[in-house]
Formats: sequence, structure tokens, C-alpha cells
Amino acid sequence: MRIGIADHLGWAVVVAADDQHRVVDRRRIDLIGPEHAPAPVHYDRGVSSDDEVAAAVAAARVSIAATAGAALDDLARSLPAPVRSLHLRHWPPDFPTEIQVIRRSPWEARADAVVYRQVLAEVAEARGWAVAAYDAKRVEAEAAAVLGSRADDVLFGPGALLGPPWGKDHRVALAATVVGI
Repeated sequence: MRIGIADHLGWAVVVAADDQHRVVDRRRIDLIGPEHAPAPVHYDRGVSSDDEVAAAVAAARVSIAATAGAALDDLARSLPAPVRSLHLRHWPPDFPTEIQVIRRSPWEARADAVVYRQVLAEVAEARGWAVAAYDAKRVEAEAAAVLGSRADDVLFGPGALLGPPWGKDHRVALAATVVGI
């Protein structure tokens, strides 16, 4: 099984597909516990120092690992075959880790999302799953190229077959499982 994720701040759309690109499961999951701000770098509760932001990010990482990890474990238990890979939106490989750097442009605009993706990758690797990154702007076109004449059926068919919800996030997450690994 392959799992594709279209993440947002604090939550994600998750699609599990088999080797024939059939959707086996789709769901919305929380990525962080409710006691934490969903945007730890842009934490808005009076946090202003680098040390305070670093502490908020460290606490968020622990919560993301626990919350997203539990949701992914629940998903994996419900699938008919073992999970082989997790597909995430890419982030720059040279993304800085120093709080004082990621709080400045151009890094700060993507810092919160990168925290989620990095932790999701760590969660997957801890479970022995391969991790693949995708470009959200190009992944549907790339999947269509791989699928050829089956593209519409694979990417849009689940909406008719499974019913709502089936939107862009679902298609992107499914497309990611087609083009990755």
C-alpha cells in the first residue's frame, strides 16, 4: 500500500492506494494535538523570542509525531496489505533548522509546513516505510503521464465510485502515490 498526504496546518487529507492505483482508504486526519498552535513558527500567543519559538516548535514536533503517528497507525491497521511508502509534498533539502533563520524571509513563509513534513517523514521512516516527495503543482500532470489513457479513471473515478468528499487534495494525494517510488 502507498499513502499520499496533502497536508495543511494541523490536518491533512490522506489517501491509501494499492499497486493498481485503486483507492483503498481516504480520510482526514489531525496532525497535531489540540493543545498546540497549528503554526508553531508563527505562534500567535505572545511568543516573540527565538527561544520561545524554538520551545513551541520542539513541543509541536512531539505532538505531531504522536498525533499523526497514531492516525497513520490506525490507517495502516485498517488496510488489507502493509504500507510500503508515504508520499509528502517536497521541501527544500537545504531548509535551515536554526530558529533565527527560519523566522526570516524567504524561509518563514514555509517553515510551519516544513516542520510537519519533516516529522511525517520521520514517523514513516520509523515504521520502515519509504518516503517520497512530490511537487504539488506538477504531480497530477506527472501521474497523468504515467497513467496514460487511465488517468481520468484513476484520478477522478474515486469521486464517483466512493462519493464525496473527493476533491483536489484527494487527487493530489492519490497522484503522489502514482509518481513516487
